[in-house]
Amino acid sequence: MIRSTGAVLAGVATAFVLILAIEKLGHLIYPPPADLDFSDPEAIRPYMATLPFLALLFPMIAWVVGTFAGTLTACKIGTANPLAFAAIVGGLVLAGTIANLIVIPHPVWFSAVSLVAIVAAAWVALQIAAPSERADTESPADD
Repeated sequence: MIRSTGAVLAGVATAFVLILAIEKLGHLIYPPPADLDFSDPEAIRPYMATLPFLALLFPMIAWVVGTFAGTLTACKIGTANPLAFAAIVGGLVLAGTIANLIVIPHPVWFSAVSLVAIVAAAWVALQIAAPSERADTESPADD
């Protein structure tokens, strides 16, 4: 139980540290205006509409890389059901992303792609960390 809890905490910490670092890099390359009030969606909407495509990719890349690395970390450390680790880490990143998408207006395409990409990142990490038992039990005669 302690190892599973530690695995989840390590996975979530890995995910959120990477997300913060990559988003910070994006803000360094594409700094927001100093007077922008991030608590006011109506003030953010015109700013978001002027962002170049690459500026929008930073948060998406952050969320995907964070989800992948966090899920992989939790699955590799934990000894219990890897699907549970993927669901918890991926679910927390997904929940944080949904909250971000609600508070800060993003283009519709960005929101849709981000949500799908986060789920896919957790799934891919799960597949890498815990390959199917079926692959080990198949014989050449099964083909």
